[in-house]
Amino acid sequence: FRAEVRAFLQRELAPRAADIEDRRDWEAVKHVVRALAEAGYLRLMFADLYRGSLKKPGLTHATILSEEASAINYAFETTIATALSCAYPLHRHASEALRDAYLEPILDGRAVGAICVTEPGTGSDSADMQTRVEYDARTDEWVVNGFKRYISNASVADVYIAYGITPRDGAKPGITAVAVPKDARGISFPRNYTFMGRHGCIVGEVEFDNCRVPVDHLLGGAGEGSAIMRGMFNFERAILGGSGLGVARSAFEIAREHAQRRRTFGQFLGCKQLIWDKIAQMSWRIDAAELITYRATKMYDAGADGKALMKEAAMAKLVATETANFCVNETVQILGGDGLTKEYGRAEQLYRDARALTIVGGTSEMAKYLIASRDLPDLKINL
Repeated sequence: FRAEVRAFLQRELAPRAADIEDRRDWEAVKHVVRALAEAGYLRLMFADLYRGSLKKPGLTHATILSEEASAINYAFETTIATALSCAYPLHRHASEALRDAYLEPILDGRAVGAICVTEPGTGSDSADMQTRVEYDARTDEWVVNGFKRYISNASVADVYIAYGITPRDGAKPGITAVAVPKDARGISFPRNYTFMGRHGCIVGEVEFDNCRVPVDHLLGGAGEGSAIMRGMFNFERAILGGSGLGVARSAFEIAREHAQRRRTFGQFLGCKQLIWDKIAQMSWRIDAAELITYRATKMYDAGADGKALMKEAAMAKLVATETANFCVNETVQILGGDGLTKEYGRAEQLYRDARALTIVGGTSEMAKYLIASRDLPDLKINL
């Protein structure tokens, strides 16, 4: 399966990677998204909707896709990973009519999705969201008010899963998730951001000003958004393990080739202990990250989710993304000046792209908290 996906991406993504990186070419991104959909790859994690030749498709296969795409262009992979993170709650928690309206177009490559969680004053602390999602009995609609930022696919997505706080009579307010179409009244996109890396991935702001959606656009039940979000983050963190692996492997191959080709002081660079030590460290870290990442995906495919997968998904994300940052840093150092220039390869791009990996989808610090909270069950540890 990996060989099949790798050949597909070499044919469809690799020739367009430079346009995505240098020109932020959204049409190139959409072309590859459609090609992935036509090949059935966007349905890998939804066994009931999958129509390909695999007997047991799942998150493991989707993560292989993520890894191979990230090795070519992490910005592109971010686009499809975000779309699938949007598809996940739609598949699990939306009504059949909502799935037909929004899920099927994503899986068919006709649309992309986005997830709206982060706010100016709220990142990992989702319980402190200022966005409000409230029911209007007079019109039988859900009303969303709030401001979200750092939203991947902002302004280009066709549907947005918006998370916000819902007051509940006599009970603690809970988080609610609703699906908001791009053309809904009251949704706007104030601006997009310019990032140091991931060029071609569109990230920006989404504002909801008395934004109204039909009552059937609720995902799950009112106040049940925390559980939906937890499952979504487990999926996203496992996928990010694949992203980290792809970036790390791409950097490693550049360093390995350079160490065997470059001569200095009468020897190949790789003969020197300071260099082969770096190669060895990259190699074992990548191997460890692969084992940890695919342990989490196989657990998911075997039925684990929610709190039962939280630690393993956090470990996958933490180890793989930290490995990616280690590898790109060492690769640039091994290449020296060549590692700093676009004219001598992709090392500088990988260096810029990788920096986002330990922040998006929950920071490395948050991942460590999730791991430690499982290992110290008798304590209420501080964030």
